[in-house]
Order: sequence, then C-alpha cells, then structure tokens
Amino acid sequence: MYHFDTTLQCEFDDAVSQVTEALKAEGFGVLTDIDVQATFKAKLDIDRLPYRILGACNPTLANKAISTEPDIGTLLPCNVVVRQEEDNSITISFMDPLAALSLVQRDDIKELAKEVRSRLERVCQAIS
Repeated sequence: MYHFDTTLQCEFDDAVSQVTEALKAEGFGVLTDIDVQATFKAKLDIDRLPYRILGACNPTLANKAISTEPDIGTLLPCNVVVRQEEDNSITISFMDPLAALSLVQRDDIKELAKEVRSRLERVCQAIS
C-alpha cells in the first residue's frame, strides 16, 4: 500500500489546521499547499469538493536523506492529502514513506523511511 489514512468529522478548514498542527508537533513543516479544488476550477472550470495536497517536510530528516542520496529529492516531500467526501466527512491520507523510498533500494534509506513513517503514523493517531 502506498498510503494510510484516517477519517474526521469536522469542517474542512479545521481538518487542515489539525493536520498542520499535528505535523508541527512531529517536527514537520508544510512546504507546499496545493488547493486542487481552486486549481481545477480556475484551469478547467470543474467544480469539485475541497481537496488539498500538503507537502510535509521534516528538515532534519530531509537533510539526512539528501546527504545520503542526493537524488532522493525527487521523492520528497511527504504528501498529505486532505479531502472532503460526499458525506461531508474528511479523509486524511498520508503518503507511506516506506513505499516511496523503497525505490532507492538502500538499507540506510529504509531505516530513515521507517522513522518518517513512524512520525507520520503518530500524526495520523493524533488527529483521529
């Protein structure tokens, strides 16, 4: 599986705030915030439910990864999707770093990916 997720019963913006704060507690910042709903409306004139992609990064762990494997930046940051469902529930999906970073096929990167996954799992549990 390439992701893991949880479901919340709250307002969309509250879910984004909860995720952002929980990421911060685990040492992550949000480098990118892509509003897919707004982009699709502006570029394609398509209406869709709220959908945001947050590019989460823990600078210490990212530095370690890039120092170990300079091209690993093609697999960073860790994306977290916040999307509203038809029933108004909010799904939060986390990229699984073990799945993504397994492409590198190095034991030292695998250990780093386990650390990142552990932190993201704690974020998921904190907001559940």
